[in-house]
Amino acid sequence: MPVTLEALIVLVLVGLVAGFLAGLVVKGGGFGFVGNVILGIIGAFVGNYVFGFLGISLAPGLIGTIITAAIGAIIVLFVIGLFRR
Repeated sequence: MPVTLEALIVLVLVGLVAGFLAGLVVKGGGFGFVGNVILGIIGAFVGNYVFGFLGISLAPGLIGTIITAAIGAIIVLFVIGLFRR
């Protein structure tokens, strides 16, 4: 399935918001603008996997996607923080 330009833009914007939110929640977790976007995108995949595995469905639409991605990014930041020490 080809990725459209609109889908790519939405993915980057969701990643930006999710990475920013995760950086605020996890102390010392910021990785700069690009790092937070990448973290948010990875967090979106992690969040979707975790919530799918647990059978939990958050709010539909963009808000639910941002919340899922932010929680996934927080999980990723927490795991990275365990190895950084």
